[in-house]
Amino acid sequence: MSDPSASGTLFVSHAGRDRAWAEWVAWHLRAAGHTVELDCVDWAAGDNFIERMHAALARPNPLVALLSTAYLDASRYTSDEWTARLAQRRRDPRARLIPLRVDDVTLDGIWAPIVVPDLFGLSTADAVTTLLTAVDGPPSSTAAPPYPHVVVPATEAGPRPPGSLPPVWNVARRNPAFTGRDAMLITLREKLQAGQHAVVQALQGMGGVGKTQLAIEYAHRFAGEYELVWWIASEQPELIGEQLAALAAECGIAPTGTDTPTAVHKLRGHLRQSLRWLIIFDNVEDRDAITDWLPDGSGHVVVTSRSPVWAGVAQPVGVDVFARSESVALLRTHLPHVSEAEADQLAEALGDLPLAVAQAADLLAETGMPVPDYLQTLDEHAADLLGGRPPVGYPAPLGAAVRVATERLTREDPAAGQLLTLCAFLAPEPVPLHLFRHAPDQTLPEPLATTARSGIALDRTVGHITRYGLARPSGDGPILHRLTQAILKDTLTPEQRTTTREQVDQLLIAARPDDGTDPAHWPRWTRLMPHILAADPATTTNTELRYLIHSAIWHLLARGDARTALPLAHHLHTEWTRRHGPDDDTTLFASDLLAHAHRQLGQYQQARALDEDILTRRRRIHGDDHPHTLNSASNLAGDIRQLGEYEQARALDEDTLTRYRRVLGDDNFYTLSSANNLAVDLSQLGQYETARALIEDTLTRRRRVLGDDHPRTLSSANNLAINLRQLGQHEQARALDEDTLTRRRLLLGDDHPDTLSSANNLATNLRHLGQHEQARALDEDTLTRYRRVLGDDHPGTLGSANNLAVDLRQLGQHEQARALNEDTLTRRRRVLGDDHPDTLSSANNLAINLRHLGQHEQARALNEDTLTRYRRVLGDDHPHTLSSANNLAADLRHLGQHEQARALNEDTLTRRRRVLGDDHPHTLSSANNLAADLRHLGQHEQARALNEDTLTRRRRVLGDDHPHTLNSANNLAADLRQLGQHEQARALNEDNLTRRRIQGDDHPDARKPAAK
Repeated sequence: MSDPSASGTLFVSHAGRDRAWAEWVAWHLRAAGHTVELDCVDWAAGDNFIERMHAALARPNPLVALLSTAYLDASRYTSDEWTARLAQRRRDPRARLIPLRVDDVTLDGIWAPIVVPDLFGLSTADAVTTLLTAVDGPPSSTAAPPYPHVVVPATEAGPRPPGSLPPVWNVARRNPAFTGRDAMLITLREKLQAGQHAVVQALQGMGGVGKTQLAIEYAHRFAGEYELVWWIASEQPELIGEQLAALAAECGIAPTGTDTPTAVHKLRGHLRQSLRWLIIFDNVEDRDAITDWLPDGSGHVVVTSRSPVWAGVAQPVGVDVFARSESVALLRTHLPHVSEAEADQLAEALGDLPLAVAQAADLLAETGMPVPDYLQTLDEHAADLLGGRPPVGYPAPLGAAVRVATERLTREDPAAGQLLTLCAFLAPEPVPLHLFRHAPDQTLPEPLATTARSGIALDRTVGHITRYGLARPSGDGPILHRLTQAILKDTLTPEQRTTTREQVDQLLIAARPDDGTDPAHWPRWTRLMPHILAADPATTTNTELRYLIHSAIWHLLARGDARTALPLAHHLHTEWTRRHGPDDDTTLFASDLLAHAHRQLGQYQQARALDEDILTRRRRIHGDDHPHTLNSASNLAGDIRQLGEYEQARALDEDTLTRYRRVLGDDNFYTLSSANNLAVDLSQLGQYETARALIEDTLTRRRRVLGDDHPRTLSSANNLAINLRQLGQHEQARALDEDTLTRRRLLLGDDHPDTLSSANNLATNLRHLGQHEQARALDEDTLTRYRRVLGDDHPGTLGSANNLAVDLRQLGQHEQARALNEDTLTRRRRVLGDDHPDTLSSANNLAINLRHLGQHEQARALNEDTLTRYRRVLGDDHPHTLSSANNLAADLRHLGQHEQARALNEDTLTRRRRVLGDDHPHTLSSANNLAADLRHLGQHEQARALNEDTLTRRRRVLGDDHPHTLNSANNLAADLRQLGQHEQARALNEDNLTRRRIQGDDHPDARKPAAK
């Protein structure tokens, strides 16, 4: 036999289901002198699994592959392991692959020509010989090693091959339909191996999750690791002693008929001196029932129980429902005619509860019932459907198990039975206990009403429910499985169901935190939301419950989750319109919600159609001055503004604000919202000074009435910062935006649309202040978040993309900027239309990119079209129109059409001075451009005079080092040079170059030559 150490460390590659085989192989290889690496044993907690696996596979050391049905499943990571090794062998012959079969898997394809020895179905001696021969080659001696006929210490003989049963064994037959749970079985194995003394692990979970089946599967899968495995049925604690006495007799340490105390005493001594034993206490109801029976020693103890209370006795191992893939696999194994989609529907309806899934598989296989019929019956008669014959391996059907447990619970604690019934009408999510602690008088029945008034008593009552496995404990309240709920409801009479439903409705209505707008209450709304939906408010006749769901959905909109809110609002709107008519107040509230959801998602036309209908109905029903009517008018104005129809929005908002002030007063919440909206209209119309006055007043009032951190206050602060930027006051705008962004991040979170709007605005300020790298970094992060939260085509996302493209252009990355602008323009044309102001903004920016790339004709054509549209949509004097005219003049200048450029720049400068003022940055930009035209026309004195004035103003307004200031200095130096004043020109250029290098030698402006 070859030297075992010569071949290096052996890596054992296996599927999780074959963990027992992996341990057996590793043990015997180590016993033969090999160094073995086994991922589940030899890698420390916290190791990076991917990195360790890569390192193990990258080495040429031999890889032992334990082939099984699970191992060769293409969906498992093991496929990557063996295919990587096969590829490595082509490059390095030392990279051995040693395949061994551990179950009766068919080897075809690439494995067909390879000789693969079997380890399963052999005696221990033959299996060990086969393993070592595969690794080391044939032994030098032909003599077979002796097979041990007696149990010897594990340190001498080692474990038997998996599947071989120990001499002492009484576990039930293995369930051939057992599916999945590999990770849970490995977790249990690792926990049992963690201690030096008897380690007790309690498999804990609600009824029907398969705790007993998991324990049986563990016993069979790892049977080769033990010399004694004994199963003790523990539901009746008084019979545990007899079963332990039977074990003592089976081990031959106490004759049959020995009294129980004596037999158990001898068994304890035997187990303390023995190795490799496993005792399973199944279905323990209370930890106190087995505490005195637990053995000591180096063996393993497993308990199965519904009770979650095991402190001081065992380490709990939570057993939950199947993963969806496990449910689908079990269903399709038994029902091959059922499609993947149908199996998924079944699993969803059954809540992935293993017992229920097994029952469904049995019934459908037996009756041939179509899946839709089963689902309908489950919805209507869950208790009957789940009360038939139990599947193999389960003692009782789910319906019977739930009924028996409920009857016993109610006898022990009547308040717990009442609480359980109420929870059955809530969602299968954590039930907040404050529902009961703060229940209105006369809502809860006795004795639950008295219990609920005591915090400790209520907690104990919940503990009784979880101990019987009828609910799962969680930090936020008990969780009932949906099928447990369905069975409980089915056991009630129609009158009882009606009464309980009304009680639950009152509990939910009383728990309403607020109208949904206050972020402080959002966590509470999140916990309540599933239970409100479970009350089916779309079909309720309870008006208060309808108002409750309105506030709940409004909270989703307030926190920026319009994607979740939209289908809920649509369902309510459809159902309430059908049931209560389109003019019902709650129907109109649902219409409001639906319109808001569409507006948040950038679906402005849908929002407008809804809001126009709502406004018409409310004017007819309530009159023009009713607060609900005015709210609808304000909403419609918002839709119109988002669609770019600023004049119409302004007219409607002015009328609405006048009415609000007369009806509700100047400081009313809704009056201030209306004032905020009108200010935005004025700003969009270019009336910046008027807008600022109104925004400042609104912000002052909101701070006083609502507080500095209220979302509406921050909205006004955000708008004022935009207005300051539009007025050229970039430092003030930046300071306000930084404060607003900080507050929004703390209050709303980093990904809330309002937070992203603040980040977007701050980046724009940074860009205007010449801090282009900082602006780019912030815009990139914001755009990534916008795309994830709102999608690629949302107007907010497109606004962010537009801004990032400007940053890239300012940093001289013109190709990247053009690509992003072209994509944004295409999307805006499709989403908003060709004439929307935002679309024209993208067209304007793309034209600038084209000019920077030297494509002056294309730039001129696009700018001429954009300017024509701006003039038609916004008017000749709108700041956006003037920006477009400014850009077209630059195209004309680059095309050598200096007279036309001068004429357009003179007109634009005149208009900007009148509209924005002499010192506005945009006005100074026009002055700078006109001076360039004059220089190109040879009017150097006029150019110098205008450039000197512009430079003085820019230094005062923007600062000496702002890129625009440096451009003015650069242009003035060119004028001086043309006028023969070379020394002055040189001095100015030297200062200019020094300042530009502060921006970095690679900044485009640092490499810019003097203007000519």
